[in-house]
Amino acid sequence: MIVRYAIGVGLGAIVTFLLFLIMQAVIANDEANIDEGVKGKLLDMVRLTDDEEIQTKQRKPKPPPPPDEPPPDMPKPTFDSSDVSTGVDIGAVDVNVDLDVGGGGFSSDGEYLPIVKVAPVYPRRAQTRGIEGYVLLEFIVTKTGAVRDPVVIEAKPPGIFDRAAINAALKFKYKPKVVNGAAIDVAGVRNRITFELAD
Repeated sequence: MIVRYAIGVGLGAIVTFLLFLIMQAVIANDEANIDEGVKGKLLDMVRLTDDEEIQTKQRKPKPPPPPDEPPPDMPKPTFDSSDVSTGVDIGAVDVNVDLDVGGGGFSSDGEYLPIVKVAPVYPRRAQTRGIEGYVLLEFIVTKTGAVRDPVVIEAKPPGIFDRAAINAALKFKYKPKVVNGAAIDVAGVRNRITFELAD
């Protein structure tokens, strides 16, 4: 192995020495060429241009585009809460009702009550076409007063206002139903949302 290193170092030194000799020869030949003068004649080409008159055009600025029409006023849908909101209890109903005021959670038994009802967004397609109608929804009022699993029971016209009504119902808030001092889920709660255009 030492023999290989010795041979490699020896060959590297020889190649390096030869490269120095070749560079010396190249440098010596270039110096001789620098002393020689430039042979031949140089021609300077100058192109003369005729004076041209500058033509100016008066451009009128483009008039601004007409403003877009403002969107029509969004009508507020009306809520028809004509005692359609009936519910079916999920839990068992106990006839013996004990009033526990000192317990945690809710102070007294009672039915669920609507606290917040959010107006749905009137669909633009229906608004531009002048379509009015209603959607009857059925959903569950949870123990926390939120709305869960809204389902369209009846819609007129079908498919136009369904999504807007469901999105609005998911934002409703209720005071939950309390039985024996504990909040329970109430299924089968119905709510009718009417969509009418303002005159």
